[in-house]
Amino acid sequence: MIRQGQPAGRIDAKRRANLDYRRAQFATPAYKTTEYPHRLSFYGAAPTAEITLEQFEQWAIDRLRILAEIEACGFRNKTPAETATHIKPLLDQYLPLSSNASGSAALHAERQKDHYSHFILRLAFASTEDLRRRFARVEGQLFKLRFQSDDSRERQAFVESLAFDWEAVSDEEKRALGPELVAGTPGVRRLEDEAGWFKLDWERVADLVEGRRVLLRRGKAYVPAREQMSLVLGEFSVRLERALELTSRALPRLDEDDRLSPILAHLSKNFAAPSSEFAESSDLPGAAITAASIDALSAHFPLCMRNLHLTLRRNSHLKHFGRLQYTLFLKGLGLTLEDCLVFWRTGFKTITDEHFAKEYRYNVRHAYGDVGGDGNRRGRGYSPMSCQKILTEHPPGPGEAHGCPYRHFSVENLTALLQATGVSDREVLKSVREDVGAKRFHIACNRVFEHAHKAEIRKFKDDGTWGIAQLDTIVHPNTYFKRSYLLKNLGMAGTAEGDAVGAAQV
Repeated sequence: MIRQGQPAGRIDAKRRANLDYRRAQFATPAYKTTEYPHRLSFYGAAPTAEITLEQFEQWAIDRLRILAEIEACGFRNKTPAETATHIKPLLDQYLPLSSNASGSAALHAERQKDHYSHFILRLAFASTEDLRRRFARVEGQLFKLRFQSDDSRERQAFVESLAFDWEAVSDEEKRALGPELVAGTPGVRRLEDEAGWFKLDWERVADLVEGRRVLLRRGKAYVPAREQMSLVLGEFSVRLERALELTSRALPRLDEDDRLSPILAHLSKNFAAPSSEFAESSDLPGAAITAASIDALSAHFPLCMRNLHLTLRRNSHLKHFGRLQYTLFLKGLGLTLEDCLVFWRTGFKTITDEHFAKEYRYNVRHAYGDVGGDGNRRGRGYSPMSCQKILTEHPPGPGEAHGCPYRHFSVENLTALLQATGVSDREVLKSVREDVGAKRFHIACNRVFEHAHKAEIRKFKDDGTWGIAQLDTIVHPNTYFKRSYLLKNLGMAGTAEGDAVGAAQV
């Protein structure tokens, strides 16, 4: 019975249905299996099937590696062709997507990983406007790379499946606007040269309007069929930005889940500098990693470790976090515990043996896993710190030398330190200042590395000794050292050098 004057679809509050909340709470969830008919996706529907927490984190990390590398290519002014060449082997390694024609047995698994990893990172990067903008930009670039490399027939089938509301220009209108269409479309001399035109609001193709590549008439842009990619990319960006805005409103509900919140927070921090695990190895051709050789090897150190080394030699002392950061770096080089103790004892030359043994010896042994709890010993102590950890944890205070100079130094002090370590090129220093101003700290570090090794990198590229994967963006201090050492000692180990660097960065 519906009371008079009450909307027909509304249930009277006084006559609520008798529902058992426990039945709804503990009901078996019905998950929908997602089908992936196309290689490309607009990520319109969220995934609903179950995955493990390990898959949740690892899939997101793999996608983050790709997005961070795409963003780095843009910051380093690589052309679209160079970016595509650089990213392809990384995509094949971390986020492969096979075409339907390939007949791959892993087709569904690859597309499922792509689908889930996109939505996981959408959750991680929807919290702030800056993260949403960056995520939408690099996801658009990834979609463009895939769109361009897709099979033409599969790509057309994907576009048709989207059912865009593009209005096709009729033959009558085409003839009526013939001279204007030809004049307003670069590269078209006759109407017959183009397969057709679409008519839509000019705001949806602002990039084409800016490049004067379409005819504008009464608020409509007449887009030739050859510019289909720009139309599709525009739609992808608009839909993703709208979805990110909706996701940001739903984020407060996730705060109650203490399993996902730490992972998502970690992923969003890693967008500043992608996390990287370093495989500890002393397998450097011709390099004797001993306490006595550290001074000579310091020429290959990244700026953060070079600053710690110079401070130690100047002051004969480092504070706690500086010692920890440097000890773990030396451990990652392959320096043994015994040699590391010798290195620190000779470095702290203003104190007695008794003072050193009482205040500092235990900390070095603990970092190596020689003492401490069972877990610390089984795990062989702490791992070398990645760039992401150095950037985000324990910022240095007065009198401390740890951290990342690109982030924690003033511009004047950073410039002075770079010049003191041999970087004097004005263009490089200017680019580093711009990177630091834009908070692209790991890009600034990579820029200095490329400047210091430009001749060797050019030779390796020309010879084909190393592939793109061995020259990707450095995100770990130990990878910086290993790659620098191998590049500068080019002839000492033949082609095995590329394999060593490839193993250094996971």
